[in-house]
Order: sequence, then structure tokens, then C-alpha cells
Amino acid sequence: MQFHIPYDMYTQKYPSKRLALYYAIRDYIASGVLGIDTRLPSSREMAALYGLSRGTVNEVYDMLSSEGYVTSGVGRGTFVTFQPPKPRLPELSRQDVYLLSDWGKRLNEQQTRSTDNDNLKDRHGEARRMVDFQAFGPDSQWFPVQEWNRCLYAQARLLASSEHPQAGISTLGDPSLQESIAHYIRRARGIAADASQIAVFNGSMQAIALAAQLLINPGDRVVMENPGYAGAARAFQAIGGICIHAPVDGQGMIPEDWEAKLLMVTPNRQFPTGAVLTLDRRQQLLAWASERNSLILEDDYDSVFRHRGKSLEPLKVLDREGRVIYVGSFSSTLLPHVRIGYAVLPPTLTPLFARAKRLYEPKPSNLLEQRTLASWMNSGQYERHLRRMKRVYGRKFKLLRELLTDRLSSMFDWIESDAGLSLFGWWRGPGEQYTRFRSRCLEAGIRWSDTSVQDMASGSIRYGAYFYFPRLSEDEMVHGVNQMQDIGQTIEATER
Repeated sequence: MQFHIPYDMYTQKYPSKRLALYYAIRDYIASGVLGIDTRLPSSREMAALYGLSRGTVNEVYDMLSSEGYVTSGVGRGTFVTFQPPKPRLPELSRQDVYLLSDWGKRLNEQQTRSTDNDNLKDRHGEARRMVDFQAFGPDSQWFPVQEWNRCLYAQARLLASSEHPQAGISTLGDPSLQESIAHYIRRARGIAADASQIAVFNGSMQAIALAAQLLINPGDRVVMENPGYAGAARAFQAIGGICIHAPVDGQGMIPEDWEAKLLMVTPNRQFPTGAVLTLDRRQQLLAWASERNSLILEDDYDSVFRHRGKSLEPLKVLDREGRVIYVGSFSSTLLPHVRIGYAVLPPTLTPLFARAKRLYEPKPSNLLEQRTLASWMNSGQYERHLRRMKRVYGRKFKLLRELLTDRLSSMFDWIESDAGLSLFGWWRGPGEQYTRFRSRCLEAGIRWSDTSVQDMASGSIRYGAYFYFPRLSEDEMVHGVNQMQDIGQTIEATER
């Protein structure tokens, strides 16, 4: 049995072997190194490990048992029963911060918003039924696990039989997946990219963060949508970039003549409002990039599930000067733990991205999952899965849109949307009222994601809410919206 405690160190602190073993085990349990339900070696195994008699080990186990640290049973073994309180993470001292790089200091200063407790309770402390419109990710119950596993096992056997499975593979990704992605986006998105321009990442955020490191210097200005993706803003600010917040309306980002080096946009489905950038504005952004000698980071995060209408061409399709980096992701279509994203790079940037990625991953990571996805796409099963999920999500999209429009339109101004896995609305009332409404809904077990923007003219804060629906059943959506309606009506009645 593999087991280790610092017994030799404790023999220098305590006069007897019995006390040294006792305190070594007790301290490891108390500090959480040996977690609850951890099985300790038998007395014979422990004695052999540290050159002790079984009698000494049994005596130590009895001492620990009497104090509530372990429990023992004949024929069952000895298990840890003590669970220490969760320690608070220590804050960095001034000296620790001084030792950080400028990038590390900026990361340390960033504040990430804490998530609400999953175990929501009402005012009387009783657990409530949870309706989580905040849960992002696919509905896994519809995922064809058996089909995926067949491809997974086949690729695992091939990798196991290969003497050099990673030989000749670029850090940009497995060639088979690069080819599959190039073929897919050529047909589905109209992007005519060579497979060598495809870089595979562990999710789209990794692609955005690496692009920030390669393209932004401290003090450089980056244009971002407002509201927009906070994760990308943190990546740019950690590099030392200065974010310029461009306003968004029902037609997407409003173009201006910014003085900036990089622009990030979600044209095909603006995050989080869902607005679609018009063709005229797309052309204006490309003209701006050409005139300013700037680059555009196009994040196509959520447009694969189109419920009605026809999508416009991505900026990458309209790009004639190699100024657009197109970022896509499989996160909304695969199992939640499979994180695969990709970027379509301009040919001039491809070698630079390869060298940068090689610093973090000398060899491509998750090679098995990359080859599994490639095999699944080549077999046609991936697109069959997409067609099935479009029907499932289409029904949920229609139901939630009808529920929100019919029952909550007095409180929210809903933004029209044709695609994606969430719906967005602007709060119509004052900010204080929104805060009370959100708090009361949270107490009732209903939560969602939200954002806020400041009106530059009046200085007032405008609140927006977006509701993800893939993981919710139709019954949960009905229950959640009904509860929100009741709470909203109660608040309105008390404020008349």
C-alpha cells in the first residue's frame, strides 16, 4: 500500500516511537492531508513501513480512535473520521506582492465576482427548490455517450499501439482535428481556412488569453463591447491593456474611430445581449481595422444553435487583409468536462502562436480527446448530434421566450434573439428595485446571471439579466418564471 507520513521527522521531536507515530498521523489528519474516509494501512503494513511492532501501531490506532480521529472495524480496516474546518486562503502580504511580476500584481488586484451558494435557503433556513438560469453548459442527458465512447476507445487503442504517438505533431493541435475543423467551418460558417491556420486550445478562453499576451503591451488600448465578456477584459487588463468600452444597441457594437490596437467583438451573437451585428457595421469594423492597422478578435462563442432565420457571414469571411482572428469553441456541444476550443489564425500570425503555445505546452495536451473529436466529426456523428440538440434547444428557447415575454415584460425589456443558449433583457425599473427583486428571487431558489452598464450622460446604472436554459427542464422553467412573476408583483404592490 502506498502511504507516507513524516515519521522520521517526528522521531526527532518526540522521545518514543509510539508518540512520533501518533503525532505524525494526528497532525496529517488535523491539517487535512489525510482526508475524511481515507483508509490507513493495516497494523501489519504500517509496522513494516516504519520498522515498528504491530503492538505499537495498534496502540496508536486506539489512541486516535478514542479521540475521534479514526474508526476501526474487524475485517474492515481503519478509516479517517475527522474532518477539519475548511481553511481560509491566506492573503498575499506586501512582501509577497512585491515579489510578483507586474503581470502577477495585476492579476492579484483583479476581483472576481463570487457565485451564490448552490444550497439556497429561505428565510427560515430550509432548502428551496433550485431553478438555476445561471448554469452554463450543454444538457448532458442528450449526449450520445456510447457513440463518443466507441470513438474514444478506438483512438485509445491506436495511441497505445503507437511507439511515438506525439511524433511530428505540432503544438497547435492534432492534424486530424485541424483538418476536421477546417472542413466543418468551411461548410458550416463559410470560412475557407487551411488546416495549418487552425490552432486547438483548451477552451476559447485560452486562445483569447494567449492572443492578449502576444498582441498587447502595457498601455495599449483594446476595444470591448459594453456589456461584454468580463473574462476577456481581465485577460487584457492583466497584460496591462486599457479597455475602451464601446456601447451596444439592438444591432450590436456601435462603430467609432477608436485609437486602439485590438478590438474584440461577438458579432454573430453579442455577449450577453444576443444582438446580431449588422452587415454594414461589420464592414465598418473591418474598414476601421485597415485604417488603424489593428486586429480584430472575433469570438463566435454561441451561434452554432440557430433557432430561426439565417446567420450573417462571420467577420473572418469578409476579411480580405488577414486582420481577423476567429475563435470558436465546442464547449456547448460536448460533455462539460471536455474543453476544446480553436482559433483560425491569419497566416502571418500562425508561426508566432505556435512558438508561444509551445512555451506552455511543448506537446499538444488532451491528444486523446482531440483525436476522438476528429474521428467523431469525420464519421458524421457530430453533426447528427448538433441537429438533434438544435431541436431540443429550439423547443426550450421558444418556451422560455414565450414565458419571459408573457409574464415578465413589465419588468424587463427583452432583446430579440434568433440563436444561442440564453435570453437577455434590460431591467425597466430603478436599480434599487432590481437589487431587491434579485435578492428575493435568490431567497426563493431562483438565480440568473446579470450585468450592468453606466449611462455616461446621466451617470445612472442600467441592469441587464441573461437566462441560460439548456440544463433546465420545461417544468423548471415554468416554475422559475412563475415564481419571478409573483415576486415582482409583490414588490410592485408594496411600493405603490
